[in-house]
Amino acid sequence: MEAKATLRFIRMSPRKIRRVAALIKGRGYIDAKARLTFLPKAASQVLLSTMKSAAANAISREGSAKVKVENLYVKDVWVDGGPIMKRIRPVAMGRAFRIRKRTSHINIVLAEKPTTKSPEKEA
Repeated sequence: MEAKATLRFIRMSPRKIRRVAALIKGRGYIDAKARLTFLPKAASQVLLSTMKSAAANAISREGSAKVKVENLYVKDVWVDGGPIMKRIRPVAMGRAFRIRKRTSHINIVLAEKPTTKSPEKEA
């Protein structure tokens, strides 16, 4: 079972968010949540809210009896670039420099940890 959450048009550059996203990829939900809570980066709060949304999507789809957040892990995280807002900054001698304000799209996929079953003895 997989659950996905997407957050679009974040006013933060994808490069900054990808640095934080690499820290939680492949980790358990509880561990990733703890890391994002205490990480002193602005991108961590955005990723934390998206990850919580993916967990809520998993619980609402399957029901709280079947899915526990302790059994979820971050299967995949990817950050894409969104549209770039272009602004002009005036400089000396009548020239103008272009300022590119970047945006991001964040996608997080949570999945249940695979359970390893012990081989049953056949009678």
